Amino acid sequence: MKKLLILLVFPALLLAGCNNEAASEDQNGNEKVKVVTTIAQIADVARNVGGDNVEVESLMGPGTDPHLYKATHSDIELLQEADIIFYNGHHLEGQMNKVFKKMRQQKPTYAVAESIPEEKMDADPENPEIYDPHVWFDVTMWQYTVDEVAKGLSDLDPDNTEAYEKNAENYKQKLDELHKYAKEQINKIPEESRVLVTAHDAFHYFGKAYGLEVRGLQGLSTESEFGLKDVQRIVDLLSERNIKAVFVESSVSERSINAVVEGAKENGHNVKIGGELYSDAMGPEDTKEGTYIGMFKHNIETIVNALK
Repeated sequence: MKKLLILLVFPALLLAGCNNEAASEDQNGNEKVKVVTTIAQIADVARNVGGDNVEVESLMGPGTDPHLYKATHSDIELLQEADIIFYNGHHLEGQMNKVFKKMRQQKPTYAVAESIPEEKMDADPENPEIYDPHVWFDVTMWQYTVDEVAKGLSDLDPDNTEAYEKNAENYKQKLDELHKYAKEQINKIPEESRVLVTAHDAFHYFGKAYGLEVRGLQGLSTESEFGLKDVQRIVDLLSERNIKAVFVESSVSERSINAVVEGAKENGHNVKIGGELYSDAMGPEDTKEGTYIGMFKHNIETIVNALK
């Protein structure tokens, strides 16, 4: 019986030893930097800049509202296991500020949107001391975050600095092409129809960069509530300007925009839902809209098709 037990146990121990040795060899030869981000837009930047040298995870998936997001126990564990953390900043992830403050004492933690020069930022009309955090809607502003991610990775992993810098430059060239594409497409919309109405004020940088007037039912954060006066304000705008389409957002309840559509109908003005836009969240990872460029193009095409 003892001989049989030894015969059974010894191979298992030997196999376990081999597995541990293999894992050790992988770590010594091909160890990847563990990157954790909040929103998927930043995760996409990290993947493009980091390439094969990083392993990236995003806390917030499709349809997630970062304004209201609270870190779970598993999120805290993931952040603790990370080598480096990238988040947006400017109060986008308002419920997680204490978490970032704690993590900053333990490891490199970057608020990538706060690398953008202040003169390029817009203040919140309701809270002038706070900047609008939705910087990814101006491609030229978002390029600053690419440089910030490259810097963070290079400081942590200097042996691969050349690769990070090269990847960042290549990605920014793609973003230059995206910026040009967006301008060309928006120009297809008649000037009088270039009015973008959405659930909350996420698209102001987009409007400034590409020539649209942007109106939102709620403020910069979805934490703010909308009331009957807000609905009536948008309904009046739709009627006066003869606007034919409004847009829902993937991370915001359709309830607010549906109230606008119904209010316009009661006023004798028919308005349609022009489509779903990605505002604070992107699409699923395995889709075109799960990348920053794919998400941006989806929004452009949806807006142009509805308003032109």
